[in-house]
Amino acid sequence: MGAWLSEPLTWGSALMMFLWGVVFLVILLGFVTYAIYFERKVIGWMQLRIGPNRVGPFGLLQTVADIFKLLIKEDTIPRKADRLLFILAPALAYVPAFAVLVVLPYTQNLYFADLNVGLLYYVALSGISTLAIVIGGWASNNKYALLGGMRSAAQMISYEVPLVISVVGVILLSGSLNLRDIVEAQSGGWFWNWNFLPQLIGFVVFIIAAVSELNRTPFDLPEAESELVAGYHVEYSGFRFAFFMLSEYVYVYAIAALTTVLFLGGWHAPAPFLDFVPGIIWFLLKFVCIVFFLFWIRATFPRIRVDQLMGLGWKVLLPMSLLNVFATAVYLELFIKN
Repeated sequence: MGAWLSEPLTWGSALMMFLWGVVFLVILLGFVTYAIYFERKVIGWMQLRIGPNRVGPFGLLQTVADIFKLLIKEDTIPRKADRLLFILAPALAYVPAFAVLVVLPYTQNLYFADLNVGLLYYVALSGISTLAIVIGGWASNNKYALLGGMRSAAQMISYEVPLVISVVGVILLSGSLNLRDIVEAQSGGWFWNWNFLPQLIGFVVFIIAAVSELNRTPFDLPEAESELVAGYHVEYSGFRFAFFMLSEYVYVYAIAALTTVLFLGGWHAPAPFLDFVPGIIWFLLKFVCIVFFLFWIRATFPRIRVDQLMGLGWKVLLPMSLLNVFATAVYLELFIKN
């Protein structure tokens, strides 16, 4: 895929880009559909329940039925809402979520865009979704929605800082912001050459901050059903609500893939004697493990308080991420350059 992307833009290459985009969108929608099913099943098993088991064999069509029901629901807009911003917010939440996926490499030759600043592109674009949540909460003209939007802004700004700083150590070790170069820098042959061990502090900070950025349990305060009756999207229904849900699970996909690329060696095998297995298989195995871990957290941890959330971000994760950068810089100066 990467070969024809480097060719001059023609009508043929533009058509190929469009078709690949459509194919990838279909794959992504399939992932979201069955990630929701898988999440409900996993949480059900962990809580000694059955989970979806009625619609289709083993309940496999339950999420399809839920999505169909959601799409045919009446689309309502509150009378006193800011109509333009109310309509714009769901699209503004989804578009950056889909756009960040373009820089994620899956194998040496399977990628969409090979940007020299791919990691910076990801971080910059993913932050736009915060604006969508704030806009949706404000435009709804609902106090609960506004509270959810403001919580989300405070939470995402607080955790975006340690999230970005936590990957600076990875950038220092690889010497590049290009995601393919970062994966290649972990190609020593054995799994202990992957970044999750030499960058253990950064890896832990990244995972915690990523869960918060996803607004998932135990950091799902912007949606806290018991406090804010669903938070920023309380006034949304039908396909507009579906866009918010879609963007959330697309970011689950993006974070799982980014974690695989930055810390788990991407498509590289954990040992040299396993190199005969195709790289895409290793990437998908690591990717699925991260997705399962996110679902496992939701089934395990209770929601924390707002003050605990902010304290963790500013008093714990931020100093830890700065310490990780300092330690990495000292290591490179003392042991690598000399």
